[in-house]
Amino acid sequence: MLRNILIVGTGGFIGTVMRYLVQIFVEKGMASTFPWGTFIANMAGSLIIGIVFGLAEKGDLLSSEWRMFLAVGVCGGFTTFSSFAYNNLNLLKDHSYGQLLWNVGGSLFLGILAVYIGIVLVRAIF
Repeated sequence: MLRNILIVGTGGFIGTVMRYLVQIFVEKGMASTFPWGTFIANMAGSLIIGIVFGLAEKGDLLSSEWRMFLAVGVCGGFTTFSSFAYNNLNLLKDHSYGQLLWNVGGSLFLGILAVYIGIVLVRAIF
């Protein structure tokens, strides 16, 4: 268990630093209010997690440790959107359209609502 935590944690550290660097590099000098750094990190993370799971499906190209390191660690630190996209692709493949809509719509709406509630709570307390 400790070994797996270290594998995922190391990947997470790398992914988080990568995300920070992508955001700095992409948004440096941009006047746009659109969050291009986050958008590009989310799309790149989705591509990377697709490659990781595509390789994993090919048999013994990636060990379980490498999958954890790359998918959960690196991609998880880089963007949780990649896991979100992969889970939704699986729901689509399984023809679980109701669950797909709930996950996409619910995550989007409830996520925005949760951010708003968090801000309101902090403003009310402090």
